Amino acid sequence: MTDTDPRFRVLGARPGKIVAIHLAYASRADQRGRRPAAPSYFFKPSSSLAPSGADIVRPAGTELLAFEGEIALVIGEPARWVTPDAAWSHVASVTAANDFGLYDLRANDKGSNVRSKGGDGYTPLGPALIDAREVDPTALRLRTWVDGEIVQDDTAAGLIFSLAQIVADLSQHFTLETGDVILTGTPAGSSVVSPGQIVEVQVDAGDLTTGRLRTTVVQGDRPFDPAIGSLPAVDDTQRTEAWGSAEAAAAATGTGDRSATGRSADDAPVLAESPVPDARDAPPALSPELRAKLERVPVAALSGQLRKRGLNDVTIDGVHALTAGSRFVGTARTLRFLPHREDLFAARGGGYNAQKRAFDAVEEGEALVIEARGETGSGTLGDILAIRAHARGAAAIVTDGGVRDAEAVAAVGIPVFTAGPHPAVLGRRHVPWETDVAIGCGGTTVEPGDILVGDGDGVIVLPPAIAEEVVDAALVQEEEDAWIARQVASGHPVDGLFPMNAEWRARYESEGRN
Repeated sequence: MTDTDPRFRVLGARPGKIVAIHLAYASRADQRGRRPAAPSYFFKPSSSLAPSGADIVRPAGTELLAFEGEIALVIGEPARWVTPDAAWSHVASVTAANDFGLYDLRANDKGSNVRSKGGDGYTPLGPALIDAREVDPTALRLRTWVDGEIVQDDTAAGLIFSLAQIVADLSQHFTLETGDVILTGTPAGSSVVSPGQIVEVQVDAGDLTTGRLRTTVVQGDRPFDPAIGSLPAVDDTQRTEAWGSAEAAAAATGTGDRSATGRSADDAPVLAESPVPDARDAPPALSPELRAKLERVPVAALSGQLRKRGLNDVTIDGVHALTAGSRFVGTARTLRFLPHREDLFAARGGGYNAQKRAFDAVEEGEALVIEARGETGSGTLGDILAIRAHARGAAAIVTDGGVRDAEAVAAVGIPVFTAGPHPAVLGRRHVPWETDVAIGCGGTTVEPGDILVGDGDGVIVLPPAIAEEVVDAALVQEEEDAWIARQVASGHPVDGLFPMNAEWRARYESEGRN
């Protein structure tokens, strides 16, 4: 590429590197409920640059393309090991930037932002430069508009880390070279935009201005290829982070209410087959060999071994198999309901809500576990959702709430453990809230990926880290108990035999394992 490439027009040349900060404004940190003690960064490719007036493409099959208006710094004199007092002298110019991110890919990036923020056109820059020598770096003003409505308005004084500190900090780790670009973070107000919407960002320093950096969102028609790499996957956490708040995310995925940016939930594509973020890159907690062992061990035996290891609060109390003889082994996929409240149900109860997303996303061998707070005054699922889970290959459904269409659900053939049947619909007692988070079900905590085993005695939660150890010990104990049972059946009294004294232990060791 040459310097005439329109992507690099405002800079005059392709930058060697683009460095962006994760979280820098107090307003954004307060919005997200976490404030970093020190700045952290990621890189963006120079191929992501775009000029003012360019389009940004939202890929097919995605929904969470979010804008982030930012102040961009362009390095003049190379900087290495510079102090904060001297750092600003190494900045040549200031301009406006938009650090777009596709939150559908964010979880799979695990903080690197390579895919979620590295796409072509994801770093619009410009349209003009402001000479850094002519401005007070603490007085720069940043504003962002969506379809002409202002959504971000802050100044560099609102930064947790000053612009000079950011430059100095980066220079401790590598040389900032002439033409390098630093994206200095976004304030509160960042949110999701949809095809057809226009985002504008402007940086001002008194009478000096960059002018408005204008980007139009367009819909792409080419989806990601599942045979090549990671697919888009979203959950309630990513929706909340992308939209800026749980309330905005709820409005977007609820009944079609408009968000602050004007987007309707009807604009959002359905990602029915999305797996748990990160799970595909992690080793399986439940190998086929471990599953086979667990299928041989009763829940009572596992409970005894967990108790020996100090784990007593690992049973999901108050739930029973809807069909006698049901048994399952699976890894937890979680769904959380909150107590019913009319306004919240209006925002989050309709449309493609958390309940529907959970049943659409459960994977083969997973047990969908539902937190209903032990509230049995309505159903938490019915036959249609049970059929969906069964079609997805789910191992079981566990809910400490009710089940409606109980006979039809039982006929589906998937193991269901519930607090009991109830004919009422979800909205009588519950608001579907979020998925893939730690929940409380039947008085115990269940984390996504925990191993669950259920039988006629109930359901137990098995921490993956000790699952192999526990099941091996349980198998040994089961063998021993079976031998004791044979002795009792043949007429021996239980005194001294159960548990075994030294004499019976020696006898067992000599003949019981033969």
